[in-house]
Amino acid sequence: MDANSCYLGIDLSDSYAMVSFCQPNKKEPETVSMIAGSEKYQIPAILARRKSIGMWYYGEEAAKMAKTSEVICVDSLLRRAISGEVITIAKENYDAVELLALFLKKVMELPLKLGNASAIAGVVLTVERLTKENMDVFWKIAHLLELNQERFTVIDHKKSFYYFALNQESSLWTHDVFLFSCERDLVSYYDLKRDIRTKPQLVSIHEHGRQTLGENRDESFAKILTEALKNRVVSSAYLVGDGFDGDWLKQSLTVLCRGRRAFLGKNLFSKGACYAAFLRNQDAWPYVYMGENEMKFNLSLKVKDKGKVAFLNLISAGQNWFETKNECEVVLNGTPQIDFWKQLPNSREAEIETVELNDFPMRPERTTRLRISASPVSDDKIDVEIRDMGFGEFFRATDKVWKYTIMM
Repeated sequence: MDANSCYLGIDLSDSYAMVSFCQPNKKEPETVSMIAGSEKYQIPAILARRKSIGMWYYGEEAAKMAKTSEVICVDSLLRRAISGEVITIAKENYDAVELLALFLKKVMELPLKLGNASAIAGVVLTVERLTKENMDVFWKIAHLLELNQERFTVIDHKKSFYYFALNQESSLWTHDVFLFSCERDLVSYYDLKRDIRTKPQLVSIHEHGRQTLGENRDESFAKILTEALKNRVVSSAYLVGDGFDGDWLKQSLTVLCRGRRAFLGKNLFSKGACYAAFLRNQDAWPYVYMGENEMKFNLSLKVKDKGKVAFLNLISAGQNWFETKNECEVVLNGTPQIDFWKQLPNSREAEIETVELNDFPMRPERTTRLRISASPVSDDKIDVEIRDMGFGEFFRATDKVWKYTIMM
């Protein structure tokens, strides 16, 4: 990585964005503030355009301009992009996806404009939830911003929490780790566990639904904490969200800090996404996160490579099923069938699923090249396509295709 380049983590909601960046010479990510020396990290997700000229403004500047009659403002960019809205401004039509891409482009330029870096090596976007619909939007945005899959990906808040928590000093995650989020009067929380018996260690995060704070917020939150932390050995806890603003955390902090460390902030998810951007191409990360969007099993082929038997991994457990796929080419040896090896990440045992290639063309052994493609359709289901590629000039390809679905 070039010393002048950086990795970006962007936390995006319908209301705001926050951007953190990291560089090789920095110990941890920094979060960009629009106001020098301030910890005001939230950039309003708003675009504004002057009626007289076609210049676009964003963030705090656009929010201030919205109070005048000289500009046309567009807010709720994420919701509008996902719903496929077309927005008319001064008799011109704009696709909401294009406007969201414009907003993100301006947000991504912030670390560069502040003189912290000269180039972007990778970007990870984090949102509260991942769905097929919003992933389709984000890949369109990546295309508009000329970011390929090696430089761009999207993760949810739970996975951002995973990356953030396990990049802190080890004493903070020796045992379980909690994250409490509060927006207005609603509190929800995650708890993170590591399975130290596996290698790599499997990490799981359990999500607990929203609970409403009562009239006495401090007392209500103290009760939620008491119930959540009961009979648990917890190393650290993090508090995020606007709902924790103000000086009301008294009794609840006494409960929270009893034998554990606690931290309050708003930029945890953007920092976690930044760690993810840096680590996604690193081989030494000793953990696998098993969330709701991650593949639940490994799919491999047993092959012979240069005379040695080896396993060729097609799909790995822990990869996001929305974006992972793989293909390879093999030369068939023996009967017309393919053995797929399925293995849970916490098991040493593998299950073999044999796929018969019906109506296979008659050829001598080792004279058929097959292209095998694997594309997940859910976290525990993979569509496999096997295509006859022939064998050069000796045997022409029939383009015959066999399709199967492999489940765990």
